[in-house]
Amino acid sequence: MNTPKDKIQAIAVAQKQYFRTGATLDIKFRLQMLRRLEQGIRTNEKALCDALWADLHKSYEEAYLTEISIVYGEIRQHLRHLRRWARREKRPTPITLFPSQSYQVKEPLGNALIIAPWNYPVQLLLNPLVGAISAGCTAMLKPSPYVPTVSAVLAQLVSETFVPEYIALVQGNREVNGALLEMRWDMIFFTGSPDLGKKVMAAAAKNLTPVVLELGGKSPCIIDRTANIALAARRIAWGKTLNAGQTCIAPDYILIHPDIKEEFVKAFGNEIRNLHGEDIRKHRHYVRMVSDRAFERVSKYLQDGKILYGGRMDASERFIEPTLLEVNDMSVPVMNEEIFGPVFPVIALEGDFMEEAVKFVNEREKPLAFYYFGREADGWECIRRTSSGGGCINDVIMHIANDRVPFGGVGNSGMGRYHGRESFNAFSHTRTIIATGTWIDLPFRYMPYKMFSLVKKLL
Repeated sequence: MNTPKDKIQAIAVAQKQYFRTGATLDIKFRLQMLRRLEQGIRTNEKALCDALWADLHKSYEEAYLTEISIVYGEIRQHLRHLRRWARREKRPTPITLFPSQSYQVKEPLGNALIIAPWNYPVQLLLNPLVGAISAGCTAMLKPSPYVPTVSAVLAQLVSETFVPEYIALVQGNREVNGALLEMRWDMIFFTGSPDLGKKVMAAAAKNLTPVVLELGGKSPCIIDRTANIALAARRIAWGKTLNAGQTCIAPDYILIHPDIKEEFVKAFGNEIRNLHGEDIRKHRHYVRMVSDRAFERVSKYLQDGKILYGGRMDASERFIEPTLLEVNDMSVPVMNEEIFGPVFPVIALEGDFMEEAVKFVNEREKPLAFYYFGREADGWECIRRTSSGGGCINDVIMHIANDRVPFGGVGNSGMGRYHGRESFNAFSHTRTIIATGTWIDLPFRYMPYKMFSLVKKLL
């Protein structure tokens, strides 16, 4: 159900007024609100996990590992370090500015808008919220309508935990998104597709509003012949079946050395069975497509190549089996659209494998993630010659699990970054202040610039 536009506008006005009172500036207040958020999640933890099962068929274990625990970890980081991050920081000052001293001060950007997607609806809404609270902002939250059960629980959590003039949640479809983006914000944090990201950025540009865009793209998975095939198959099968491939950093397609293709296909099938049993359809840890529309879109990709493994589907359950798809024609949709599902194109590269893999990646948009399996030194060389938001050598997905390093995209896969201190920075402005003593006033900077030749040597 859409939140009425006039109610959204009233909340936004109230949040602007509340921010201007200065209530969010106090560090003790921010720490108190972070603890309150943590308690709100704990109170609603079971309801959130039940809702994730209802909307996505996501098991409790997967819901906790990939959603709830990540938010808890983010909150702990901010509780531990916020005072240090927010502290006024003295910076070096050149002799030419004597008797001044230089400082950096962190100040909240103000009223923030956070728009989250459906694939990790808890983590991708609440993790940015931690940064907004930590920085001292107010926040308007907009979850996805494609996960209505989760969104209802999130609305309950937010309303029970915060007053709406500080943090509020509104519901609705793209019409509501449009209404939100027509309004003026001090910061917009958006997670979603590159196409929608362009619309968010265009709307933000009208008011010169800063944005963080966490988008996606086609993240390559390169498997060289030096790879440990069994281990690579296990980790890749896990990464591709996590949330049924509905993950912005899921490996999207495989570039593989032709000498090991058949061995990998066999190993992948074995690892799918090890992870999910003989019939993955019956396994409670295997997620379904979020909607009939998503099922129809992803299922059509099976027409774009030769099925090497998998291929079973059931529209009534929105079930698609993990599928390896040999692709020879790079113009087909599966190689030009972000898959966001368990279909996995496999491309065997002839010739100099490293050169061809680097060329293949660099001819396309910069991806959100980059994965290499093989000798580590070769992985670093491959990374040096390409660009991506982040990535792993001999692993997938796991770079997002470290809240002590930043996460974000580059180029078509996004801009800005967050997690840990970077979340605090994302919602903050770094303000430079020069404090100049009054006990002396050197004449060199004043007209008519006496002793200019001496000053010129110092500059």
